[in-house]
Amino acid sequence: MLWRFNHPPIEHGVGDVPTVGSQLTPEHLLSVRNSHLVSSETLNRDRNRKRLSEVSRSASSQPVFVDSFPKLKIWYRQHQRCIASTLSGLTPGSPVHQTVEALLSMMFRKVRGSQTLNPVNSGTSSSSGAASEDIIPRPEFPAWDILKAVPYVVDAALTACTHGRLSPRELATGLKDLTDFLPASLAPIVSYFSAEVSRGVWKPVFMNGMDWPNPAANLSNVEEFIKKILATTGVDIPSLAPGGSSPATLPLPLAAFVSLTITYKIDKASERFLNLAGPALECLAAGCPWPCMPIVASLWTQKAKRWFDFLVFSASRTVFLHNPDAVVQLLRNCFSATLGLNAAPMSNDGGVGALLGHGFGSHFYGGISPVAPGILYLRMYRALRDTVSVTEEIFSLLIHSVEDIAQNRLSKENLKRLKTVKNGSRYGQSSLATAMTQVKLAASLSASLVWLTGGLGVVHLLIKETIPSWFLSVDKSDQEQRPSDLVAELRGHALAYFVVLCGAFAWGVDSRSAASKRRQGIMGSHLQFLANALDGKISVGCETATWRAYVSGLVSLMVSCLPRWVAEIDAEVLKSLSNGLRQWGKDELAILLLSMGGVKTMGDAVDFIIHLRS
Repeated sequence: MLWRFNHPPIEHGVGDVPTVGSQLTPEHLLSVRNSHLVSSETLNRDRNRKRLSEVSRSASSQPVFVDSFPKLKIWYRQHQRCIASTLSGLTPGSPVHQTVEALLSMMFRKVRGSQTLNPVNSGTSSSSGAASEDIIPRPEFPAWDILKAVPYVVDAALTACTHGRLSPRELATGLKDLTDFLPASLAPIVSYFSAEVSRGVWKPVFMNGMDWPNPAANLSNVEEFIKKILATTGVDIPSLAPGGSSPATLPLPLAAFVSLTITYKIDKASERFLNLAGPALECLAAGCPWPCMPIVASLWTQKAKRWFDFLVFSASRTVFLHNPDAVVQLLRNCFSATLGLNAAPMSNDGGVGALLGHGFGSHFYGGISPVAPGILYLRMYRALRDTVSVTEEIFSLLIHSVEDIAQNRLSKENLKRLKTVKNGSRYGQSSLATAMTQVKLAASLSASLVWLTGGLGVVHLLIKETIPSWFLSVDKSDQEQRPSDLVAELRGHALAYFVVLCGAFAWGVDSRSAASKRRQGIMGSHLQFLANALDGKISVGCETATWRAYVSGLVSLMVSCLPRWVAEIDAEVLKSLSNGLRQWGKDELAILLLSMGGVKTMGDAVDFIIHLRS
């Protein structure tokens, strides 16, 4: 269970960066648990928090720290060292060395001269060539000592296999004996394999059907279905399998692990093992070069044909981990499907149904049903490494989607007939109302994708740096073909909704979450930027209609939906924003902003009202 929280996830094992493990350490998990022990009236009013508090108290009503589990702490430190660097420090004659020898003798008792597998050259080895009989007793060591020795055991076994002292079949059988002897040993086995796959120090092995299992029977079929899934989702990848008909290869750690997994039967007795080995195998294969994942899927579909759809779908999502252009295409299709801007195979009606679809499976003509773009993104976003670039792409797609909405939802005839009332803030035409609904939908999708992709960090970066930079810059393409005032105004509204939704995801609308403590600094900085621009200290480069729609839209949303946010802003900033709105003729909004600032701005609000009546 610890591994399921702390295993090296895909995002830590793709690319050139070594695997370093997860941020969900035992210390963090216990800290979260301890925090739920503290009950208050606010917590008890929240049903979910009350449930978590009750669960935390079920075992003990006192705080629990990792120091309460000394053996777990010692093993976990060793586990982290194993992931972060190559193995070292196994001293001959040490307790760990003795455990390693005993485990190797048990695992490879039928291999002649099993003592040669030991990673440490010692003339006083306690195992011998005679240890090839089945009568060798099972090692009697504490479970924690065995877990500490497992990485050295697996390292010795892989090294022996590389040098021909151990056949691939014997390697897989020995690893299975180890996991049967102590099922918990699967966790350090997977962690070790994940680390070694990231380092890339092991030579690839040929999956030729002689030494290692052969995926050739249905590899081409798997690759063809992957192409179909991507094509029906609207992602066009020129070539998925470079090298043509070259022999299938896998890195030795991955080949060893997939060989281990297919030795297990698919039954109730093996369910516990497969529940852990399945996600682990997917993580390992996704972190290896293409086409490792299709090879693994091919090997497993030979064993479990009824899992074909799921395995192929899992393999198809790894394309996005190796091809940045595919990620951009997928994001574009998420927008197009949600907004109903194209006649894709999924739906032309748009909405959440088109974004998420109805699952996947071989139910449609042609062998497989289209997979909704949102489903694919939900399955791969955790593996994205460059979340900042992806977030910037989402922001860019939001900006450009507004023009697509205007072109698709508002005909040229309607655009000519649209009339504005009082600085373009109100429109009577139903077609414009439809466009505004689509703009809000685009902003909601963008905020959701940003929050999923990068979380709190990218939201702060967007609001504090990216969006202000966009307002200051002048798009050269827009200089050549400037958008209409309507499109420019819709962009401003889209950005206002986008910022508010991103902030709500990150901080909440009140002050109950821990993240809300950072809201005042980030939003304060952003609104200070707006105030400086309104005071003339900064010159914005975007369209005037976009700027006015954004400022008034953002303030309006904060006043009507987020009063706590307004109360946190510095009084001078609120005054500057109010004065700017007043200059634009938005007196009512300016007064509301000052009145919600609390005591610090109440005097200015009164002066403003008196000035209006005088």
